[in-house]
Amino acid sequence: MNTESFGNIAAYLPAMASRQPDTVAIYCPVGRFSPQQLYSSYTYADLDLESNRMATILGDLGIGRGVRTVLMVTPGLEFFALTFALFKIGAVPVLVDPGMGTKNLKTCLEEAQPTAFIGIPKAHLACRLFGWARSTLSVRLTTGPRLWFDEHSLPRILAKTSNQAAVAPIEPEPDETAAILFTSGSTGVPKGVVYTHLNFIAQVKALKAIYQIQPGEMDLPTFPLFALFAPALGMTAVIPQMDFTRPGEVDPQKIIATIKRFEITTMFGSPALIRRVALYGNQHGVKLPTLKRAISAGAPVAATTLEQFSRLLPEDARIFTPYGATEALPVCSMDSITILEETRQLTDLGQGVCVGHPVPGVDVGIIPVTDEPIARFDPELLLAEGQVGEIIVAGEQVTRSYFNREQSTQLAKIEDPANNRFFHRMGDLGYRDKEGRIWFCGRKAHRVIIGEDTLFTIPCEGVFNVHTEVFRTALVVVEVGGKRAPLVCVELEPGTSSDRHEQIFADLAQIAGKFPHTATIERFLIHPGFPVDIRHNAKIFREKLAVWAQQKVT
Repeated sequence: MNTESFGNIAAYLPAMASRQPDTVAIYCPVGRFSPQQLYSSYTYADLDLESNRMATILGDLGIGRGVRTVLMVTPGLEFFALTFALFKIGAVPVLVDPGMGTKNLKTCLEEAQPTAFIGIPKAHLACRLFGWARSTLSVRLTTGPRLWFDEHSLPRILAKTSNQAAVAPIEPEPDETAAILFTSGSTGVPKGVVYTHLNFIAQVKALKAIYQIQPGEMDLPTFPLFALFAPALGMTAVIPQMDFTRPGEVDPQKIIATIKRFEITTMFGSPALIRRVALYGNQHGVKLPTLKRAISAGAPVAATTLEQFSRLLPEDARIFTPYGATEALPVCSMDSITILEETRQLTDLGQGVCVGHPVPGVDVGIIPVTDEPIARFDPELLLAEGQVGEIIVAGEQVTRSYFNREQSTQLAKIEDPANNRFFHRMGDLGYRDKEGRIWFCGRKAHRVIIGEDTLFTIPCEGVFNVHTEVFRTALVVVEVGGKRAPLVCVELEPGTSSDRHEQIFADLAQIAGKFPHTATIERFLIHPGFPVDIRHNAKIFREKLAVWAQQKVT
């Protein structure tokens, strides 16, 4: 399929409906807690028709081109039909993680200034109760029974809508907004990333080229939004039975059962989910012979997790760890074989995490670390091989701005007029090696500055994470006696006895003394369970850990 054929990401759906009308586009579980794992489904023809019917309804309600529309619907057939309907008519879905907390949700939705709100009854109740976007909302559509007189009920309207509805996807302008996707907020209040259809289509091209995904494959996207790529890639998406705000607590038996039942060939899972499935699979001798590839992103994946998950797969299967962000994805990609056979040893020695070569069509640079805006790109900014700096990226899948966050946009974007493009500052630190690969050294906001020295999180934490009783660590800064000092928070492997704490501290102190970049680290604290992001349960909230650590040492 030619990924350059369409200007609208939704145009892939009618194309697939014409080419393979009876192929199942998506399977969705019926009830999260159903022990039988019952599924309902839409073929490509069904999904195209239902999205057309919903597009007709949305248009009649005044939701049309450019209308920002909050979509708070649980991942199911309705969610996907509604999303494609919004794309088809040129409306702008506003997508947030419902688990980000009511305060953040209120801030995000006020910034988005939506006109319409589509949600389950519970979402409408919260919207009224907390006053989300009260000053801008004028259209409310519920996927269940009406709670208030000014709401419209989607099931009631659908019952009266023709099955012959036909809606041609609009042809968007090159810079026309397709969606606003909020970041996970791992380093502050989530920001609304402005996506164009060109951004989405570039992502599809990249994913297809990098991972050689073929039409007819079965996909298990444990991050539901990724299921929207299935029509463009010719896959059937199977939505798993899980709580998507807690991938780190997923029931591994259900994931494994779904992979086997549907003969899944491709799956996406956060590092936390992959680890949980790997641990269970190794304990119970599980094999997943149909799985060709697993893709894991959201945070660095531990080499031990890759090793454990690889044991479940066929010999020729691969686990890929793409690097990117909501603002730019994918940027680089790495496979498990290279990590396990080559780069993990360097990670264990504190050299960071290798995220691989830049993907085709993306330019990656490393520039000096600064917290100030950079208005114009100058090639003289680029650092030499091996020097740690901020990672910047340019390419078609790189988004141009945040919505209603001009200051954030200025801090994150660098114009490159000489090449008629711009760079996005990833907010990540890293370096390029002699082979042209990029190594990740942590978030810029998390670097620890002590006098003239700067400590980077990932290289420091990497040397401590090799301890067999340590699950993960987090470098933070505390103030002791009026002076700043580095401190490492430690989360132990489950079941580690408290009697072992003193010995573990001694072991970690000994490790710290072996490396120049960790020699000044003398303080360690054991934390019962790190706070992590809602979306992937993998990004560590080091800011919260720093507050906790400061209270402990004061």
